[in-house]
Amino acid sequence: MKTENKGRKTFIMFLLAFLIGFFVVSIVEVLRSSFAPSAPGPDVQVASAVSPGEVSRAPFSFADLAEKLKPSVVNISTTKTIHGGGLRSPFGQGSPFDRNFGGDDFFERFFGDMPQRQFKQKSLGSGFIISHDGYIFTNNHVVEQADKIIVKLSDGKEYEAKVIGKDAKTDIALIKIKSSDSLPVAETGDSEKLRVGDWVLAIGNPFGLEQTVTAGIVSAKGRVIGAGPYDNFIQTDASINPGNSGGPLFNMEGKVVGINTAIVAQGQGIGFAIPISMAKTILPDLKAKGKVTRGWLGVSVQDISEDIAKSMKLRDRTGALISDVFKGDPADKAGLKSGDVVIEINGKPIKDTHELLVMIAGFHVGETVKIKIIRDGQEKSLSLVIAERTEKSEMASAQRTGEAFGMSVQEITPEIAQQLGLSIKKGLIVVDVQDGSVADEVGIQVQDLILQVNKAKIATMKEYQREIAKAGEKGSILLLIKRGKSTFFVPLIK
Repeated sequence: MKTENKGRKTFIMFLLAFLIGFFVVSIVEVLRSSFAPSAPGPDVQVASAVSPGEVSRAPFSFADLAEKLKPSVVNISTTKTIHGGGLRSPFGQGSPFDRNFGGDDFFERFFGDMPQRQFKQKSLGSGFIISHDGYIFTNNHVVEQADKIIVKLSDGKEYEAKVIGKDAKTDIALIKIKSSDSLPVAETGDSEKLRVGDWVLAIGNPFGLEQTVTAGIVSAKGRVIGAGPYDNFIQTDASINPGNSGGPLFNMEGKVVGINTAIVAQGQGIGFAIPISMAKTILPDLKAKGKVTRGWLGVSVQDISEDIAKSMKLRDRTGALISDVFKGDPADKAGLKSGDVVIEINGKPIKDTHELLVMIAGFHVGETVKIKIIRDGQEKSLSLVIAERTEKSEMASAQRTGEAFGMSVQEITPEIAQQLGLSIKKGLIVVDVQDGSVADEVGIQVQDLILQVNKAKIATMKEYQREIAKAGEKGSILLLIKRGKSTFFVPLIK
């Protein structure tokens, strides 16, 4: 009996020890699961908001960055001479004399011709130092026709600057100051790596308020705003105002990615900067020659409309359509023809004519490039040697494409007639109509054929431009248009 009780007691003690041990282990596991981070399941992926090594968040403060960058940013004040008339109305422009008595003409009739007067006009802008010996980037319009340029550094020191080179087409200028000190330099970055949404910092001289710092983001890239043939602006909502022109746009690494240059007067938070990559491309020419030498292909090109894409049986509207090839120029020597569609240059896809012109302009004279085209539905590759774009080249291009009343016209070539299935083999065809223009308002369309201008038959660009010039004195013209099988008159009034 005692043995039986002893065994039962041992069993109960063993069971109790087991239960206590199990309870302790359970408590430990519960505590571990409560404090340890939970791992996602095998099918769960956690999206990362920031790529490794990429700075995309705004700092708590821009103060340290601004303090570091401000010494390389300069204020630029210019003085230029404006040649005005003689005696002016004492009431100024917009006075009753301007409306009722012909303004200055009224005073000239009574007081006679007076000596021409000269006025000194002062303006403000910004810039940034790109070399320790005093080279500075700014806008061309800041220093254009300036008699005197004064550069003021962040420490208050002032220097007279001279223009080394300028380029009106991109609105970029290079100026230089002489200093015995080694000057602080703004490091330039790569604007091609900018992404829409990246934070940027603008420093400049808006309204004469020196060393003003504003922040924002990149709102868009590749903007075309009608400033010139090489528009490729960075749009930003960092506050940019008059006086900011020529100043730097920095990324969060403290590198210059753009040159602030333009604003939309009617809008807020819409500013534009020239990509620094474009400025760096033309810097050697500005330094060495004072002007920019650009590449020349020797063609007239146009964008591909939906109708043209359908008629030429193209997959889409991507590329630039060659409407004319200039005899003896690189494109002609390489075998390019009217009707060819340029889709690639050196392996880089071409979206439209603007992209083509910007890319060609960036090549060096004498450089060999490979061009991929579509001809009669087949892809073909050609090589050509880039020539220099000169004023003579631009004049030749302008003569081949007439522009008036918001529309562009082109002489019909046999290739164009074949590609578009035109019954007329000679004459003029509308290749572009600007939105909101006079031509657009009266309903003129791309591919309309122009048969007459003010009842005069025309078949060449020379004849068209002659009649347009005659009509320019009247401010209106009457066109005879052929569209499909229909022929009708269209009046254009400025």
